[in-house]
Amino acid sequence: MQPRSTVLTALTTVAALPLTLGLAGSSAAARPAAAPTAPGDIVTSSPTSFHPLPGQPTLTRAWHITYRSTTAKGAPNTVSGTVIVPKDGHQGPRPLITYAVGTVGLSDSCAPSAGFPKGTTVEAGLIQRLTDRGWAVAVTDYEGLGTPGDHTYTVGRAEGQAVLDAARAAQRLPEAAAAGVTPSSPVGIMGYSQGGQAGSWAAELHRSYAPELRVKGTATGGVPADLLKVADHNDGNVGAGLILMAAAGQNAAFPELHLEKYLNDKGRRYVDFMKNNCVAVGTIAGLFKKMSDVTVKNPLHEPDWQRRLRDSRLGTRTPDAPVYLYHGTADELIPYRVGTRLRADWCGRGATVQWTSIPFGEHVLGAIVGSIPAANWLADRFVGEPASGNCGR
Repeated sequence: MQPRSTVLTALTTVAALPLTLGLAGSSAAARPAAAPTAPGDIVTSSPTSFHPLPGQPTLTRAWHITYRSTTAKGAPNTVSGTVIVPKDGHQGPRPLITYAVGTVGLSDSCAPSAGFPKGTTVEAGLIQRLTDRGWAVAVTDYEGLGTPGDHTYTVGRAEGQAVLDAARAAQRLPEAAAAGVTPSSPVGIMGYSQGGQAGSWAAELHRSYAPELRVKGTATGGVPADLLKVADHNDGNVGAGLILMAAAGQNAAFPELHLEKYLNDKGRRYVDFMKNNCVAVGTIAGLFKKMSDVTVKNPLHEPDWQRRLRDSRLGTRTPDAPVYLYHGTADELIPYRVGTRLRADWCGRGATVQWTSIPFGEHVLGAIVGSIPAANWLADRFVGEPASGNCGR
């Protein structure tokens, strides 16, 4: 465990980052596409803009999209997102990153697509490093974040499918296709924290769900691969608010869990508050609280809840492309042992895994320090360099 002063410093860093405020939009009306019938089909598209910071220009074009995807139960749904393509005169198919952001919150105003035009999406600076390499980037908002319904936060299958379908949608967007985003584009999957969970799920689902995508590799870090272990670690700790957010996300996907019957008045107020605010505010509001403070009975101890949380566990399927996996040794939110367990599980299943520890890295530091080596590793995959992995070391 890290001292509370160290943890609060990390949280202050997160809180100081821009919050996503307002919904994405453009003066151009959203253009409906042909009737969508398959996952990844475009529902609507409209021009938007991509700014890493308020007013900061980039040599990119961007489109806000809604597209067909699939819920955790296998039903069709509609998810929003953004496709960003460099303005560089590139000829031929260009690499495409399908990028999964870390936790932003439960309110629609927190969606990545809401902040890109304003320059307030936290990970936009990391995404700009990818477009600077000449890569296109598709960024999902995930189910229920920017579209009707509640965000299915931490529901692995729903997240992974949304990530894969964002890549499909980018390839089916005519304007992006004209700029080199085509079915021939090599695809990389990337994400950290919640995005690490979503990206890792995309890696595990690729073969069965979207085998036509030419996935060359997945780079994920700070992965909450086992939600029960992560919840146990954070109960009464710095990430306590995230447990209640995750419970709300699971309940959004599986309303038969009936979260409401477990909450006391304080818990109901917290859930309502979190559904209307972004992550920095919600996390600070929930600092060091215990589930017993907000429930009449802890749902995470119930068999039906445990089954659903285990459904989102990673490491039970083998990624069919190489993986770059990284984790900070001092991560205060996602225990380091959760990351090493995922490595062991994937290695044991025969996956090609390049594992990297970030010494003394806390959660925020891990995202920043790990992003450039992760992108460099993907660049090697895009040019056909073989990945050997280090499972034997």
